[in-house]
Amino acid sequence: MLVLAWIRGALGPGQCPLVLGGCIGLRGGEVRCAPDQVTWQGWPLSRRHQAQHLHPLRLKRYSIGTTVLLIVRSYGRPITGGDMGQFTRRQILLSGGALLSTTCVPGLARGASSAGIVRPQRMIRADKNENPYGPSRVALQAINEAMDLTNKYGVGHRRELVQLVADINEVPADHVILSAGSGEILKTGGLMASWDKGSIVCADPTYHDLVRYAGRAGSDIIRVPVDENMAGDLGAIRKAIRSDTVMVYLVNPNNPTPTIFDRDELRDFVLEVSKDRIVFVDEAYFEYVEDPRYGTLIDLVAQGHKNIIVARTASKIHGLAGLRVGFGFAHPDHIQKIRELKTGVNNVLGIEAAYASYQDMEFQDFARRKNRESMAIVEAMFEELGLRYVKSPTNFTFFETGIPVEELNAELREHGILSGRPFPPFTTWSRVSMARPEEMRYYVQTFKKLFASRIMDSAA
Repeated sequence: MLVLAWIRGALGPGQCPLVLGGCIGLRGGEVRCAPDQVTWQGWPLSRRHQAQHLHPLRLKRYSIGTTVLLIVRSYGRPITGGDMGQFTRRQILLSGGALLSTTCVPGLARGASSAGIVRPQRMIRADKNENPYGPSRVALQAINEAMDLTNKYGVGHRRELVQLVADINEVPADHVILSAGSGEILKTGGLMASWDKGSIVCADPTYHDLVRYAGRAGSDIIRVPVDENMAGDLGAIRKAIRSDTVMVYLVNPNNPTPTIFDRDELRDFVLEVSKDRIVFVDEAYFEYVEDPRYGTLIDLVAQGHKNIIVARTASKIHGLAGLRVGFGFAHPDHIQKIRELKTGVNNVLGIEAAYASYQDMEFQDFARRKNRESMAIVEAMFEELGLRYVKSPTNFTFFETGIPVEELNAELREHGILSGRPFPPFTTWSRVSMARPEEMRYYVQTFKKLFASRIMDSAA
């Protein structure tokens, strides 16, 4: 018997169901299957995932011959086109299985045909560098189980989460602080720097939270343009440092230009510059990078170097952007200053979700694999159209269109796609975040339809 379990609230248009292969029976609302034959969207589920996610679900059964559809009422987000619950038993039976063939082809948007990929029923969020798969099933289960704690103060695995993240990064727990997203660590760092009324040096363009906050608090921001390869220039940044410079702010990988600093060059730079001032490094996209030239600076924090602060986030690969969980890594003296200044409070749902997610390596591997697949789809278009782009190790890319980005974004939005905001001075470049592969196929189809001829004509 083949069993297809549609997870209510977890599927988007064109997404395949949980496939429970080798099922040996249905009894009392439970499904018994061979443990090694359970997959979700082509991603094998371990015995631990199965135990956590399959056992407590309430099932509603529809039969189609020897195939059973299970409408699984779960705790996912509101559904649109992928909700199998919209079909009645009569519709499913009369479909003769055709319904499955049109909605469950991997990588194909629902309604796709030889004429092209049909516009998805929801907006494609290719503008915020989010994980398009959301939190892992393990994290969602943890959120579900923590609902009963939301009326209480000071509960959840707060200390355990800090210790877990410390252990993962091989740093003492007193060198780690939990925050409401890495944005809180960035803003607090900017506030610390502004106390001395000096200057902050950063690449330009780069992620703005820290320098924008510090600038509003009175700091002088020295912006060093990226080089011809769109990368941060450590030599130029070093030359821009003044006697009143209290902080150097680096984003690695950078955003919106998805470039990295060479590990050895960066370490030498930071060890030298941090003798007289703080070096703050934002590593929001650390988990996505697979380039051997890249490296974190958290080990320098662990070695006791005092003037180095590193920020990380659970918003990206862990898919917890809406729950605001971040971390700061620094010498205990700086950790204490950050603790005294920060104003955000972590909620128990975010804490429990992060504590589960940071132990879920399978989901992180899955997210990286799908991200690579989406990136390959987009980069193939760049090559086909001869577009200049930055080779990206992250979940977004940056490419030159020659079209004002606000104009480009308006046209994409009309076709159901959100794309990245302008990043001066590169106002004819576009930052696009990786959505799911099937969504990026629609993005490529739409981009070529709208802009390919214009780009080719301008290049002629």
